Amino acid sequence: MRSHFPPIVMIIFGGVLYHISQKSVPKTVNPFAAIMFAYAIGAALCVIGLAFDRGATLLDSVRNSNWAVVALGVGALIIEVGFLLAYRAGWSISVASVVTTISVALILIPIGLLVFKEQLSLRSAAGIACCLIGLYLISKK
Repeated sequence: MRSHFPPIVMIIFGGVLYHISQKSVPKTVNPFAAIMFAYAIGAALCVIGLAFDRGATLLDSVRNSNWAVVALGVGALIIEVGFLLAYRAGWSISVASVVTTISVALILIPIGLLVFKEQLSLRSAAGIACCLIGLYLISKK
């Protein structure tokens, strides 16, 4: 079970850094330019990561890629620009990520069950109910 912990810590750290950074991008910066610059930095860091990874080579990975890699890029762009515009529209950092994360999770539940044949435990169902209650409470101002 311990091997599952480091990636989650990375996601949490990255998520916090991500939202603080998104909220702090100056309004004078074009959203697409900001994301393009951020992706250029991310791409440079990926090149460094490739140098240390003993897995498949870049060329092998390009050859083995499919539609999902393209969709991942499109989805990432939509998320990035969406959050930047949401924060510029006045969404608070403490609410925007909670509302979107819960909403995405709720949409992914039937996809996980039907497409990926995942199972839903009673405990998970209870957690989902809590998320629905939380989403309702957050939406009431």
